[in-house]
Amino acid sequence: MSRRTSLMDRRALFSSAAAAALLAATGVSAAGAPQRGGRLRMALSGAARSDSWTSGEGLFMQIARQGLVFDTLTEVAADGTLRPELATGWLASEDALVWTFDLRPDVRFHDGAALTAADVVKSLTGLLAGTVEAAGALRVTIALETPDTRLPLTLSQPEFIIRPAHDPMGGIGTGLYRVTSFVPGQRLLAQRVAAHFKDGSAGWFEQVELTSIPSQDVRAQALGEYLVDAVDLDDAGMLRGFADVAVMPDARHPTQAVSTDVMQPAQVSHLRPLDNLRAAERWWFA
Repeated sequence: MSRRTSLMDRRALFSSAAAAALLAATGVSAAGAPQRGGRLRMALSGAARSDSWTSGEGLFMQIARQGLVFDTLTEVAADGTLRPELATGWLASEDALVWTFDLRPDVRFHDGAALTAADVVKSLTGLLAGTVEAAGALRVTIALETPDTRLPLTLSQPEFIIRPAHDPMGGIGTGLYRVTSFVPGQRLLAQRVAAHFKDGSAGWFEQVELTSIPSQDVRAQALGEYLVDAVDLDDAGMLRGFADVAVMPDARHPTQAVSTDVMQPAQVSHLRPLDNLRAAERWWFA
């Protein structure tokens, strides 16, 4: 019997009774192709009872929004390159004042509504110094007040997630995972959507569970006792000597620790914790 199998009862008890954390990551390069399946459990800091889908900027809600439920127009890949996400491409005027973004035609929100330019306009209006307008059903024009050659990179940041115009306050996105249960400041359970435009390239876990554990020592203990798969931390002292825990990016400057049951691409972004908030879509179980 594997360690993972023998610990299932303890993990289930921790999850249901203590609403404990989940998320997955490892500090070693993965061998072989990603595999679908399993529930990734992360124990995270930064949650609050006042959190909602439009408020709360702690790590818990950042991962919930950008790492699970919503998408942005662009994405910074693990290798640091900028690539389209909800956008298929973009063009800028010579003075970098006017930008045009074309949208993917095959995207739907979790309630079945199709993504349109109106959703992007609603989501981005007020967040940029300029105007955002629809230039067609799947095209958006952004006219800035001052030139910005970095706009596509800026739009990859968590605050620029795209929400549905018909329900901008709810937890309905176009991301790989849809919300099945959300208790602000405590726990989020999300299920992989049946079909997604990233199928075959991301989204290997069937479920992802985030649990709020404010104490860093308790998060580390939960990981050390195999009760969660990944945690955020800045002091790995409690996990020193655990051969089945990888501290990332290294023991001297840790931002997270991950069970070696979790595999990951050969290159992982450390721009933000947990693969630039996107561990749930990029990593998988061995």
